[in-house]
Amino acid sequence: MAARAALRRRFWATVPARLRLLRAATVSLTVTLMLLLGLAGLAASGTWDEVARQDAPRTTSAADLDLALNDMDAQAANILLSSGNAGKGRLATPYEKAVGFYGDARRTIGHDLRTLAVAAQGDHTDEHTVESLTDGFAQYQELIGRALENDGRAGGKPAALADYRRATDLLQSRLLPDARKLVDSNNSAFNRQYEKARSALSGQLAAVLVLGVLLLVALGVLQWHLARRFHRTLNPGVLAATVCALLAVLLGAQTLSASAEHLRGARRDAFDSVVALSRARAIAYDANADESRYLLDPERREQYGQTFLTKSQELYGISKTTLGTYADRLATTWQAYRSDHGDLRFTGEFRRELDNITFAGERAAAEKTVETYAAYQRDDRTIRALVAQGKEREAVAFCISWEPGMSNAHFGAWMNALDQVTDINRHHFTASVRAGRAEVAGLLPWALGALLAAAALAALGLRPRLAEFR
Repeated sequence: MAARAALRRRFWATVPARLRLLRAATVSLTVTLMLLLGLAGLAASGTWDEVARQDAPRTTSAADLDLALNDMDAQAANILLSSGNAGKGRLATPYEKAVGFYGDARRTIGHDLRTLAVAAQGDHTDEHTVESLTDGFAQYQELIGRALENDGRAGGKPAALADYRRATDLLQSRLLPDARKLVDSNNSAFNRQYEKARSALSGQLAAVLVLGVLLLVALGVLQWHLARRFHRTLNPGVLAATVCALLAVLLGAQTLSASAEHLRGARRDAFDSVVALSRARAIAYDANADESRYLLDPERREQYGQTFLTKSQELYGISKTTLGTYADRLATTWQAYRSDHGDLRFTGEFRRELDNITFAGERAAAEKTVETYAAYQRDDRTIRALVAQGKEREAVAFCISWEPGMSNAHFGAWMNALDQVTDINRHHFTASVRAGRAEVAGLLPWALGALLAAAALAALGLRPRLAEFR
């Protein structure tokens, strides 16, 4: 009992003891709040670095790889379609464009595989997938190389087609599933990082508010005690410290809440659309390749017609439709959607984007994408009608020509429209990352400075009062 009484007299019973205790509480809370804000700021900066330099680039590289594989295979088919017989009867412009696009796609695949190999380090599943892709791509190039070599010889089309079949079968059975597995894996990793970061920011914000309230309460008690004991209305130093502490809490809370909001904007508003649109683009190139395969390989026409419809349904899904009715059903359901954006008669990647419209100009760009897609689908019906009439050379010319009004020209217009809506979302993703970094770099130093000022002003305000008891 005596020891407890001695401790009470030392730490609370006397006026100087109470002032020192309140000063210690104020300083402790200030330091704790500074540490919390500093660590939260470092964590937020690290999150933005991972999002901008790791999570998003990995996902888009995997999506680019998926697209480039489809494009390379489509261009290989177009080369075989347009080359003629050892160069005789060649469709010069389509052939030259196909050769150029083929080389571009091959270089893109090589770059993306190197990027993904670095990104996969430490993840055994992704490492194995990238190794499988690299080995499979080497086999695929060998088969396409043989096909093109055979195609260069007079009468070499049958051998070239046999090699191309093996190549495209390898692509469909191994390379594309592996590429899409990487898209899903990297996108899921980004999602996990996003959820973890948002949860951390919410917890840090709650802790800042709790500590901030405790600090303001401690300063309020100190002010009240000084006024009551020394018969002064307000202590200027403690009052200034309270203002600084309140400013620091507001700035710290604003930093964390704004970071969370910018992170949501970057991931959910912008990057979710980028992923959906990137998938749509890869599927589009695969469907376009199916048209070329359909013309190149008569024995597999039914198979390639069905896979074209399947991919069309992944982009713009319509129930109870066939290859022959798809274009008309697309027009009907699209008109219904234009009249009522809540109309749910179609699904697919385009629907994902249309249900996630966020930014200025995005809806108009997304709707233009579907409209150019509808024009491309009408061209597909024309191609199949020409084949049915026995006009295969006309069908080939219409399919792979880049002249205005031809199928490839409409495909290019569709891809340009798709790129425009993707660019809108990429721009806002970049803007959200930039704004999130700016919040941390711009506001947090002021919050930490205000806390330092609060501690110093509280100490200066107490100093004259404590001096009276020496």
